[in-house]
Amino acid sequence: MMDGKVVVVTGAGGGIGRDIALLMARQGAKVVINDVGASLTGEGHSAGPAQQVVEEIKAFGAEATANTDSVAEPAGAARIVEQAVDTFGRVDCVVNNAGILRDRFFHKMSEAEWDAVLKVHLYGSFYVSRAAADRFKEQGNGAFVHMTSTSGLIGNLAQANYSAAKLGIAGLSKSIALDLQKFGVRSNCIAPFAWSRMINSIKVDTPEQEARVEKIRQMTPAKIAPLAVYLGSDAAQAVNGQIFAVRNNEIFVMSQPRPLRSVHRSEGWTPELIAEHAMPALRSSFHSLDVSADVFSWDPV
Repeated sequence: MMDGKVVVVTGAGGGIGRDIALLMARQGAKVVINDVGASLTGEGHSAGPAQQVVEEIKAFGAEATANTDSVAEPAGAARIVEQAVDTFGRVDCVVNNAGILRDRFFHKMSEAEWDAVLKVHLYGSFYVSRAAADRFKEQGNGAFVHMTSTSGLIGNLAQANYSAAKLGIAGLSKSIALDLQKFGVRSNCIAPFAWSRMINSIKVDTPEQEARVEKIRQMTPAKIAPLAVYLGSDAAQAVNGQIFAVRNNEIFVMSQPRPLRSVHRSEGWTPELIAEHAMPALRSSFHSLDVSADVFSWDPV
């Protein structure tokens, strides 16, 4: 499905990104493997992970090149896209997958922990997408696949930075889809459920959490790759501005915020009337304080 396509996959040195890159290559794409080779919290720098994936791809006869620029800097993001064009002549798809975690309860979260996660996930997705957007526009086609998360779409404990970034990515993707649709450019999101280095860092403090993590172990990163390849291919020309979730063998299309219920007073509202009338009338449509595991409460299938 990807014959003749050139694909950039960020954070492709391991986990979900690696499996997406491998399947893109097996499906005929030439792939730029971007990974800074950092730890899960963003420290360190190594060319090893990206180069190792390149060697895996070359071993089955496909083409790939390694890149170690940081998506968190505009110049680095631009170099990633430039490398795709310089090496393979074009760029057709960007998979924004790079990420780090700095989990902390909100009342204990530092500015540095907030900034680091936003820079890689949200700013990184913007920088790489922006670097590719003009080329997509000029050639009249292109596909963005962004990794969001149910941590942002639904909620999770101790992840204010990650949740804000991932919900921001959903908004970014929708804006890209709206602004560039007339140029034949598509933008969609995937919220992946998969056992990876990032999930491996989840704190397990209770038997319930331990049982949940054990279920997540069943969901390998390779389960995410087929949808990412499809969304990057010409077969998905009619799919734009959507949010999907993948959980083992399940694929979901996720809802997007829309009005649920309204109240009206022709004379307007006072704070007292809101307390007496509006809130009691709207309360039945309130959302509970769910976390992702509350909404996806059944075992992966």
